[in-house]
Amino acid sequence: MTSLPQPGTRKLGLVIDLDICVGCHACAVNCKEWNTGGHAAPLTDRDPYGSDPAGVWFNRIHSFEAGDGAAGRTVHFPKSCLHCETPACVEVCPTGASYKRSEDGIVLVNEDLCIGCKLCSWACPYGAREYDWDQGVMKKCTLCIDRIYNENLQQEERVPACVSTCPASARHFGDLGDPDSKVSTIVRERGGYDLLPELGYKPVNKYLPPRGARTAAGTTGAAAELAPVVKAQPGGFLHWIDRILSR
Repeated sequence: MTSLPQPGTRKLGLVIDLDICVGCHACAVNCKEWNTGGHAAPLTDRDPYGSDPAGVWFNRIHSFEAGDGAAGRTVHFPKSCLHCETPACVEVCPTGASYKRSEDGIVLVNEDLCIGCKLCSWACPYGAREYDWDQGVMKKCTLCIDRIYNENLQQEERVPACVSTCPASARHFGDLGDPDSKVSTIVRERGGYDLLPELGYKPVNKYLPPRGARTAAGTTGAAAELAPVVKAQPGGFLHWIDRILSR
């Protein structure tokens, strides 16, 4: 069993907006690209175009049909490690390879200590652990610690790869331990929630729920009716335009 550190005030994590996620998989692809050469590199890809592909993906997107009939909609659900405050994956690790950092709350794996027993993957209720068949160790989302703390990058680039590439801005990154941070404000305003809160693991990452579907047509700002066409006067500007277009 691995003990947890005393929780710090800083809790880095993600806020994911299920209302505007379009399921494009850009977050998953850019995550794979960055981490294949980053902190957790390399990431396994076995027979990726064959009948039985196997690989390590820190981000996965699942799509669901929610509701019935006209009230139904497709919801795209991105899933990765939630960096729980009391992570079951850390507590069951027999070697201390899985650990939670007290300074920022990020959950990581020390691959030098990991024996590939997969206890952490069995304990994680969110299915966020990935076994690397080539390396024989468990791997997971690192919140791109080699980006967010990289002083060689511009400040605006120091965000996880998934956040930097989302075309719909459905992913936000920040300190959820700071009640005045941008991400904490978004969670309060939009009713952000924990995934499976009844389990008591207190995930740091939050999800913003889909907004209700529109039941009536909205205004586009167009006039109620079109104004009459101005008749071109002989010798005027519109008259010459008409002549040119009629040729």
